[in-house]
Amino acid sequence: MDWDGVECFVHGAEDRAPPNQKYKPFGKIYGGGETGHGGGVAMPPSTSVLELLECPVCTNSMHPPIHQCLNGHTLCSTCKGKVNNRCPTCKQELGDIRCLALERVSESLEHCKFYSLGCPELLPYFTKLKHESQCSFRSYNCPYAGSECAVVGDIPLLVSHLKDDHKVDMHGGCTFNHRYVKSNPREVENATWMLTVFHCFGQYFCLHFEAFQLGAAPVYMAFLRFMGEEDEAKNYCYSLEVGANGWKMIWEGPPRSIRDSHRKVRDSHDGLIIQRNMALFFSGGDLNELKLRITGRIWKQLNPESMGLFAQPL
Repeated sequence: MDWDGVECFVHGAEDRAPPNQKYKPFGKIYGGGETGHGGGVAMPPSTSVLELLECPVCTNSMHPPIHQCLNGHTLCSTCKGKVNNRCPTCKQELGDIRCLALERVSESLEHCKFYSLGCPELLPYFTKLKHESQCSFRSYNCPYAGSECAVVGDIPLLVSHLKDDHKVDMHGGCTFNHRYVKSNPREVENATWMLTVFHCFGQYFCLHFEAFQLGAAPVYMAFLRFMGEEDEAKNYCYSLEVGANGWKMIWEGPPRSIRDSHRKVRDSHDGLIIQRNMALFFSGGDLNELKLRITGRIWKQLNPESMGLFAQPL
């Protein structure tokens, strides 16, 4: 829609005007910040369409009928009955003036399909689809990596689902001690994985541990995913540590959001990766059995920065 040619008329005003007086349009919605005649509805450069459609009383998005005073101030029909027929902005009498321009604008916009989940966005159709693909209120996929689980939902639903349907271990606290034993360290055809959920700082975190083939040899990997948005995940940091025989390996960095799939995180090697020869070394040199103990902790910080992987003497 071209905003430069939308006029805001008084609805039914000419029927109430004196015989020798005609009502003029109360203004236009301008993209360039011009001012409408007679105090009409104008859009300065910094004002968005959504701000223009915000009711000054309840702050909700206005839908037809949209009312306005003689000075062009608007409010929604629900609030009109609460202000004693006085404009809440300039205190002028409201009458029965409709702002047809804003009504046309509001009818060209649609709520995000995640409106019922809390998204307040009201968007033109051509940007609505892109927004919905990235909306922070959209449902999350189940983070369980052991099957192609089709369950989606919000975080509380997924936590209950992981506990009740996948029988995932749930732990409170921000430290963990994870023991992994595998009788044949050379087999990874059926990807061996484990998932544990931790609850701390009022948030949920998924600790993954698995074996997979990388090149010609199997590797073992542990990583943490945050059950929430990426921007929130950056407020946290975690460390993983494995060691024995006087040496240890440490991974430290921010967790990934569960918006990133388990496979995406794994294939980006964003976590503690233990090569088979090193895993056997940490297992005491026993080539027939893998025994790894991984400890770690989660903490909150303002500017977490990944420190990567390094080894140091115990």
